[in-house]
Amino acid sequence: MAQRKGCLIGCGVVLVLGIGAVVALLFGIGKVVDAAGKTMIDPAVYRAVNVGDPEDAVRAKMPSGETFMKDALKSGGPAVPEGSACSWYVSSEAAPSGGETVFRFCFKDGKLAEKTEYPLK
Repeated sequence: MAQRKGCLIGCGVVLVLGIGAVVALLFGIGKVVDAAGKTMIDPAVYRAVNVGDPEDAVRAKMPSGETFMKDALKSGGPAVPEGSACSWYVSSEAAPSGGETVFRFCFKDGKLAEKTEYPLK
């Protein structure tokens, strides 16, 4: 009888831990999907904006871009223009080479100062 109670308690603990692991996995997947949504834009958006456009108008066409993936998108790109604030995004379409394309938008004095695209490394 004592062994049965021990087995039931052990099985209950394993079940609770298993459910907790599944919840954590789903939460983690949700965070990655959310981050991807904040960093992806359509190439048409990149083509539609021009250097000199007002910063507010350009940013209104894009998601926030603020995620933990930001540092990875910065690597491999050209130097940030001095005195500018930049945002990085991933193209929502695959590049012809099969990789990912990064779109960088740099703003200075309330205007789009530079837009650059380069392959994700």
